[in-house]
Order: sequence, then structure tokens, then C-alpha cells
Amino acid sequence: MSNEIKMFAETAREFAEKNIRPHIMEWDESQTFPVELFHQLGEMGFMGIVVPEQYGGSGLGYHEYVAILDEISQVDPSIGLSVAAHNSLCTNHIYEFGNEEQRMKWLPQLATGKVIGAWGLTEHNTGSDSGGMSTTAVKDGDEWVINGAKNFITHAISGDIAVVMTRTGEKGAKNNSTAFVLEKGMPGFTSGKKENKLGMRASETAELIFDNVRVPDSHRLGEVGEGFKQAMKILDGGRISIAALSLGIAKGAYKAALKYAKERNQFGQPIANFQAINFMLADMATEIDAAELLINKAATLKNAKQKMTKEGAMAKLYASEACVRIANNAVQIFGGYGYTKDFPAEKYYRDSKLCTIGEGTSEIQKLVIGRAITQ
Repeated sequence: MSNEIKMFAETAREFAEKNIRPHIMEWDESQTFPVELFHQLGEMGFMGIVVPEQYGGSGLGYHEYVAILDEISQVDPSIGLSVAAHNSLCTNHIYEFGNEEQRMKWLPQLATGKVIGAWGLTEHNTGSDSGGMSTTAVKDGDEWVINGAKNFITHAISGDIAVVMTRTGEKGAKNNSTAFVLEKGMPGFTSGKKENKLGMRASETAELIFDNVRVPDSHRLGEVGEGFKQAMKILDGGRISIAALSLGIAKGAYKAALKYAKERNQFGQPIANFQAINFMLADMATEIDAAELLINKAATLKNAKQKMTKEGAMAKLYASEACVRIANNAVQIFGGYGYTKDFPAEKYYRDSKLCTIGEGTSEIQKLVIGRAITQ
């Protein structure tokens, strides 16, 4: 890790310790999405990390992005998740596929955290099968009329800008999807019920609802029919985000378990001395290093603008599955205390599971990797 990356990591750590740690359980138990915190994160430059400076971003690379996400997620994974979704999905989609006019219109607000972004692909009946979506956009003069709903959308209620994938062709047809930018306040564009989640509770998740929403053609990103291809490319980068989030959870759980194992005495000595616990900690440390190396490989390829579909999927698959194992073992090391909310292990455990589901399940990652190595 270069000195510059270490500096960004240190800045993120200090910010998280001061502004996030004191509120972790309060936000978790009340399921509060702390909007004001994200405006502060924007002032720090953490809401447009890889967006070039000309659009109000920090102009950094993916290694810095991973380091910042990792540090925030070690403190509170739900805040890390929201930072990841804002940066890599909504904001990045407009940067990657918007024209110059669109970039200048929306990126400066998003990259500085003045507004919060959402990204809509998943629907109630189309999770992994996102090509079969029901949300439609029908051309009417210089406008498009959008109808349907999106499910499990981060920032669906508090978000000001949403990139939404719609179906503009027949179900099951090739090139049948188109992406649009929607703004809060457009007639017919509303949000539905907030999900009551197991973990990641300070990260807002809800429905987006479209009832005859009229959207100008100037809000269309790229060509008609390109939406699904765009979404898949955005998810390539998104997998680095979820891998970094998983890494932060794994490190947070491991550090808490290691500290406890050194302090907790049984049979006249710290439990860290016993082989059963010692081997668990050894496995944790090894899996964290392996995950970090896979993530860094994917980030290096992404920075070089090289194809990294397989490497991103590998990083996301391994890091997310590892973080669940590590969080599980952290609870085990804490014993009965690990099952209480007075200690941090239980929250890492609850938060970890989302990483194997969101932005492509582990099974979908294996599908992506399998196709890449056999084609």
C-alpha cells in the first residue's frame, strides 16, 4: 500500500471513529439512515471517489476506493454499503455512460454528496434473472413513459437521483433494456415500503415505484437497448465495492475476536493460547490476506481499464463468503457474549450475510467465473 493510499485510509478511519462509531447501535436498532452523515462524507470527497475532479469528484483510483470502503466498513458495514452503492452504481453509471451534458448536470451534485443516488435493476419477480424485468419505458414524442417497480433498492426513499433500467423491447428479446436518470419530484415517481432487514440496517432499502412517469429523452443514458449491457459493466466495478465491504467486515470481526481472545482468560491463560481458538484466528488472518490480494488484482485491472469481469467476480465471491465464515467464527470466539448486543461480533455476523447476496449472489459469481474460464 502506497503512502498516498495509507493517508486516505487513515483519513477514512479517523472520520469513521469520530462520526460513525458513537451511533452504530442507535442507527442499527432504529433502522435510521443518517442522511446528514452522507453530506459530510461528500465534503470529505468520499461520495465521488473515482469521479474525475472536473465533475466534482476526488479523481482517485480503485485502490484508494477499496481502502476507504474497507476502513468505513470495519466500523459500520451498513454505512460502507451505502457509500459503495452511491459511488459504484448510480454515480459511476452516469459517469461511464452519460454524455458530457449529462455528466455536467448530475455528477457534481452526486460526487460532492449534495444529493444521494439510487440505482434500480432488481424487481420483485426478477432478481438474478434481471433480463426478464417488467418495468417498461414507452416512447411518446420527446418523452418516455415509465411504469413498474423496483425492489430492494438502496436509497429508494432518501435518494434524489436514480438510474433505472427499464424494458424497451419484448421480454426475453436481445437488447431490450434502456437506462434512464430519474429525479425526485417527477410526477408518479415515488418510493414504497422500507424493508425491515436482518443486518445493514442503517443502509436504507425500499421499493421504487413508477406510475406513468414522464421522462425527457435527454435523461436516457446511452442508446436504446443498451441498458442491460451497461448494467452488467457497472456490476463488474460494483463487485469490487462489495468485495471491499466484505473485507472491512472480515477485518472488523477478526480484530474484535483477536482482542477478546487475548484478554479472555480460562483455565489460567488467554483463550488465544488454546489451539482450537488459535487455529480459528489463523484461518481468519489467512482468508483476509487472500481476499485482499484478489481485490487488489481486480482493482489494478480496473484502474488499467482492462477487462476484469472474472477477477471482480472472484474477488466478490471469495471475500463475501470469507467474511461470513469469519463473522461466524468471531461470534464463536466471543461465546455467549458474542450473542449479545453489548459486543460487536453479533452485528458483523448479521451484516455479513448480505455480501453473498447483493450485487449478484455467490451462485451468479460462480456462473460468471465458470463462463469466463470455459469460453
